[in-house]
Amino acid sequence: MNKIIKILFQFILLIILLISFYPVIADSAGNLAKYPPEGRDITIKTSSSGFPKLYPEEITLLTGKYYLLNISCPDVKDDITGWRIEMRELLQNSHLRLVTVGDIEIHLQGLSFNAIECDEIGSAHVSLVPIKAGLYQFYVGNVPSAVGKPIGQSGIQKAGKYVFGKFIVR
Repeated sequence: MNKIIKILFQFILLIILLISFYPVIADSAGNLAKYPPEGRDITIKTSSSGFPKLYPEEITLLTGKYYLLNISCPDVKDDITGWRIEMRELLQNSHLRLVTVGDIEIHLQGLSFNAIECDEIGSAHVSLVPIKAGLYQFYVGNVPSAVGKPIGQSGIQKAGKYVFGKFIVR
């Protein structure tokens, strides 16, 4: 009986220690309030074979750090040759703050969106704070109307040309 009480006591002590050290273990890697956000450039160009080409293909971010993703499409010619970027997994695991296209700012403050379409040469900016570590794949492919799909349809356009990149959040 004493052995069972001793094991139970040790187990309870272990639980108390784990709970008390949780804030140290679960701490984010960044400062949520630090301004300005740290920029990360994502450029989407068109390869000679007509596929999207990502620069870079892999982006590393830290939880709790404020970032500005600068998404640039420098060689899009029109709506049909444009690119659509979807980063649903990253967006679902981040606090979104602001999306900027040209001089238009959309203050999301925790809301979300599905995609950004580059229908002409230009750039968009997304400010966010990743809140959950993980490996998050993102998709860049034809805009849906280029492959006969309804405008705004989300998901991989399998009939089109596409590539995947990844966000590594630590």
